[in-house]
Amino acid sequence: MSDQPVHRADLRIDVGAIRHNVRVLSARARESGARTMTIVKSDGYGHGAVTVGRAALESGADCLGVASPGEALQLRAAGITAPVFCWLYVVDEDFAPAIAEDVELSASSLEVLQRIEAAATAQDRIARVHLKIDTGLSRSGCPAELWPALVEAAAKAEAGGHVEVVAVWSHLACADELDHPSIDEQAERFRRAHEQARAAGLNPIRHLANSAAVLTRPDLHFELVRPGIAVYGLDPVPQDGDHGLRPAMTFRSSVALTKRIAAGESVSYGHTWTADRATGLALVPVGYADGVPRTLSGRMSVWLAGERRPVVGRVCMDQLVVDCGDDEVREGDEVLLFGPGDRGEPTAAEWADEIGTIHYEIVTGMYRPRVTRTVEDDLEAP
Repeated sequence: MSDQPVHRADLRIDVGAIRHNVRVLSARARESGARTMTIVKSDGYGHGAVTVGRAALESGADCLGVASPGEALQLRAAGITAPVFCWLYVVDEDFAPAIAEDVELSASSLEVLQRIEAAATAQDRIARVHLKIDTGLSRSGCPAELWPALVEAAAKAEAGGHVEVVAVWSHLACADELDHPSIDEQAERFRRAHEQARAAGLNPIRHLANSAAVLTRPDLHFELVRPGIAVYGLDPVPQDGDHGLRPAMTFRSSVALTKRIAAGESVSYGHTWTADRATGLALVPVGYADGVPRTLSGRMSVWLAGERRPVVGRVCMDQLVVDCGDDEVREGDEVLLFGPGDRGEPTAAEWADEIGTIHYEIVTGMYRPRVTRTVEDDLEAP
């Protein structure tokens, strides 16, 4: 048995890396005169929303963003008092709990704005609202033809005393594709929407820049930026060069069993791999139920006993098998399935590239019932 801790399936979250990334991103924003909203939706992209939120606020972020009111209220319940913004609702969402906890809300339609105002009025509180314009992503956001009516209604609601219009905002569709023409097209639509809001008597700040735009389009930083995936050390625009980000998640397990097989013996379901020599195998107790895509079967490796080793045969629900050749590998040895890549181990981006997806999907899907999450913080000084 090695002296490494034994893991069945564990996510190591390097809070020092998150602090570092937030410092990098917020410094870029400050150069443009912008503040930083760190996005911690989907439980901090699988890293832990409260953990990430606290680290971000200590490292240069000014506020936090999440998708749903429920996610925002979880941050409040954990004692986070900094501004928190959310934007995605179910039909007939009850806005009262969020307003009671000073959560800032998005409005993309007259109906939502009216319901937010009614909920704030019932509590005799002021709801802080960000008006969202659809500039070309065609998800949420107010269509351009309905925008004048929305900003006029928002101005009236603000005059009524229970709504404060904080911002006009939108979201970029192709910021990770450098020089994509839609970026400038969306920026121009956004500029017009902001002018219309000001003409209606509002004085909102602007926020448009996601991680990719934070790194590549300082002209779109405006007063506030919203980095998400880059906070976690995963670069949305690696084609633009090294931005000095550090991946914060490592997925690790340990060897549960070792054995030798003879040449001609096959491994796992379907016998898709057959040994061409006598070899040693290591059984690792993680599989697609723990976040290892089955589509990586025959296409992945792990870091084990000081080097990369191929996973052979199909990835199963609960386990996978590593070909170790004649090297000595012991039960209990640590197995790195992905990490920052510092030791040569695979990365989440490598997994994503191999199966034709994005690293967002890999990390946000990793935290599962059988997977523990270990938070490690080196408490490095800002």
